[in-house]
Amino acid sequence: EIKADVLAHGVDKRGVLTQTYGSDALDASLLLAVLTRFLPPDDPRIRATVLAIADELTEEGLVLRYRVEETDDGLSGEEGTFTICSFWLVSALVEIGEVSRAKHLCERLLSFASPLHLYAEEIEPRTGRHLGNFPQAFTHLALINAVVHVIR
Repeated sequence: EIKADVLAHGVDKRGVLTQTYGSDALDASLLLAVLTRFLPPDDPRIRATVLAIADELTEEGLVLRYRVEETDDGLSGEEGTFTICSFWLVSALVEIGEVSRAKHLCERLLSFASPLHLYAEEIEPRTGRHLGNFPQAFTHLALINAVVHVIR
């Protein structure tokens, strides 16, 4: 029932999964729709969602959680790009067959590793500066998953 409701109300006119019903706002957590097999990788809504996030929810190629100007999360100000979300995008791109694009993004993300080869919660995409919690454990889980996707 929940899946049917999401697919009936949580997809925009372009066939892209949305952050909330009735909106066009993107959310990086939607990358998990393919990674958790909510929908299969060959579903056109998955391809449309992954590519929309890659093209519209990024700064310098790295993924934002969502556009702060479109989402009232109770916080003010700007955010950096979320490292876990960027690694999710690598995995999702591989899932939909965009392997070259995924490899390029993965290599770029690996270039942002700290001198200890660790990652923070966020990365400022123009400078590579690590922001937020450091090190961020769940980011490293997504890194491992992304690399496994790319090398298989």
